[in-house]
Amino acid sequence: MKIIAVLNQKGGAGKTTIATHLARELQLQGYDVLLVDSDPQGSARDWAAVREDQPLTVVGIDRPTIERDIKNLAKKDFVIIDGAPQAADLAVSAIKAADFILIPVQPSPYDIWATADLVNLVKQRIEITDGKLQAAFVVSRSIKGTNIGKEIDEALRGYELPVLHSRITQRVIYPTTAVSGTTVHDSEPNGDAAKEVQELANELKTLLSV
Repeated sequence: MKIIAVLNQKGGAGKTTIATHLARELQLQGYDVLLVDSDPQGSARDWAAVREDQPLTVVGIDRPTIERDIKNLAKKDFVIIDGAPQAADLAVSAIKAADFILIPVQPSPYDIWATADLVNLVKQRIEITDGKLQAAFVVSRSIKGTNIGKEIDEALRGYELPVLHSRITQRVIYPTTAVSGTTVHDSEPNGDAAKEVQELANELKTLLSV
């Protein structure tokens, strides 16, 4: 079982969008997937509840016992944790539970600066686990055709964590599908958005040796 925690303590980084789409992509690839909503606001649970025939199982664990609670759940191929913003105790619990920390960051200096505390927590855990925990940034809500993409890569490297090659761009289809409790895979399975989510999932699988 591989556990991927999508974390960023700054709101609006695209955590829930990435978590729901990543979970759905892995499910469509044939894996048994569970999505854990650790945000007390329950965004992922609200998203799942909209669709009556929701194919993805979503459970809420919004207390700082995530690492223990996940062990008591049925074993899955993948568990995706949708992290809570501005909740250090929940972030620490998710970090302890995870094999991989995925940190979405918008291409903005403010968002880069706001990740500092989370990066410090992740680095501490990497040190404690002798490098068993992996972590990387993924650029979220990037805008094609702008130079800021290159600039953000350089800025993030200052945190000494890798930046994934795949990235999630700003597209209307993401919030549009969220309203119906679906994903881009359901509305445009061969579209560019679905392809970039697939690239993200495959890059993570490679890093996790799946």
